[in-house]
Amino acid sequence: MPREILTVAEMTAADRAAIEGGTPGIVLMERAGLAVAGAIRERFNRPPVVVLCGPGNNGGDGYVVARELRKRGWSVRVEALEPPHTPDAREAARRWRGDVGPISGSFEPGVLYVDALLGAGLSRPLEGLALDLARKSEAVASQLVAIDMPSGVCGDTGQPLGEGFHAGLTITFHRRKLGHVLEPGRSMCGELLVADIGLRSGKSEVVENGPLLWARSFPWPGPQSHKHARGRLVVVSGDAWRTGAARLAARGGLRIGAGLVTVLSPPNALAENAAHLEAVMLQPFETDLALEAAAEHADAAVIGPGAGIGPATRANLLALTRTGAALVVDADALTTFREKPADLFKALDRDDVLTPHPGEFERLFPGLLAKSPHRVDATRQAARKAGCIVLLKGPDTVIAAPDGRTAVNVNGSPWLATAGSGDVLAGFIAGLLAQHMDSFEAACAGAWIHAECAAAHGPGLTAEDLPALAPAVLKQLYDHRPRP
Repeated sequence: MPREILTVAEMTAADRAAIEGGTPGIVLMERAGLAVAGAIRERFNRPPVVVLCGPGNNGGDGYVVARELRKRGWSVRVEALEPPHTPDAREAARRWRGDVGPISGSFEPGVLYVDALLGAGLSRPLEGLALDLARKSEAVASQLVAIDMPSGVCGDTGQPLGEGFHAGLTITFHRRKLGHVLEPGRSMCGELLVADIGLRSGKSEVVENGPLLWARSFPWPGPQSHKHARGRLVVVSGDAWRTGAARLAARGGLRIGAGLVTVLSPPNALAENAAHLEAVMLQPFETDLALEAAAEHADAAVIGPGAGIGPATRANLLALTRTGAALVVDADALTTFREKPADLFKALDRDDVLTPHPGEFERLFPGLLAKSPHRVDATRQAARKAGCIVLLKGPDTVIAAPDGRTAVNVNGSPWLATAGSGDVLAGFIAGLLAQHMDSFEAACAGAWIHAECAAAHGPGLTAEDLPALAPAVLKQLYDHRPRP
């Protein structure tokens, strides 16, 4: 089962259910503190430690951490923002039995700081000494471990309420929260560990994107497979001098397993495309009706990369919608409908996929990002409005279906910030659609594989590298595929 991404309220409910089921709150607090202390012992070579404790249960976790590290011989002191307010935090503080001093308001060189001030449930901006520390924290993030969520960062949105702490390591419990996967909270957490403290999950329609979500339906070929059975993909090329994006998408689709991939090209771009294509086939078209005929037997199609903005792209997209192929609509094909996005939505099928970056998203769904609490909510609303899959690109890519299914990439890579990478992503998704993978799962799998390819390459990545990186990622997936 895929791992849920929880809201703060859903996490609170999981805590409450455990307590009502017979596990005392102090026991959960002990488990949380032991998990944090264990992670610190594994990663750090016994520096002096200062635990910054707030008045709530996050601070209670901090007292447990302090006690556990001191028991193991570490040099530890506690600095408290306020005395503990909750019963479990008071009990954890009582068990500490060490000195508790005031917050100093500065970070000392060579000291490891544990942020146990406020956690994910913050509802108001930091102030006073906590605010002073937050402003200084980015420069010393490698010295800072946060419990649950860096203080000042909202657990439901990833947005700092004014200022927030920057941590090199964050340990949370049971499941990621939205604030852990949405920027800037994702970056402010640093490395994120999720510790099991014995809670049961409730239901959440928002999950982590990864193989646990879609591996069982990944379209691996069988002994009787042949190229026609593995799906036909077409990619619409732009005019001469605007052909590279379509070829990137086509190569992505071919590498991810589509059996037959064809670039449908305007006549003036045929020679240019032919000079660069080998296993990818090439076919000319002059009008939207000719495009419709050329794509008649396609299982999936990509339109938008390098297509040009205007009436021709509009007509070509509408022609493809009449073929029954599952569409990946990207780039220029999205912007072409900025004046009348409802015309696009009316033409699409629930199996189609829109892949906008934030600027394109704004053109299709004006004001939706700004008025939504976060990208997850905006993308879910967009999917319902468009009636198809919407993938909102970014370091925290969100994929949503009209039925409410939603996934967030947790493996986003900064190396994807390069021209053409989105064209390859469109090809990856369309290649999986051509193999008859469910559209939501195809979009999720394509986005995850795309990010894994970038991570495998690292610095110096260009979009041309991405298709050739896919086989190694696919091999790992194949070797670890679920067995019947």
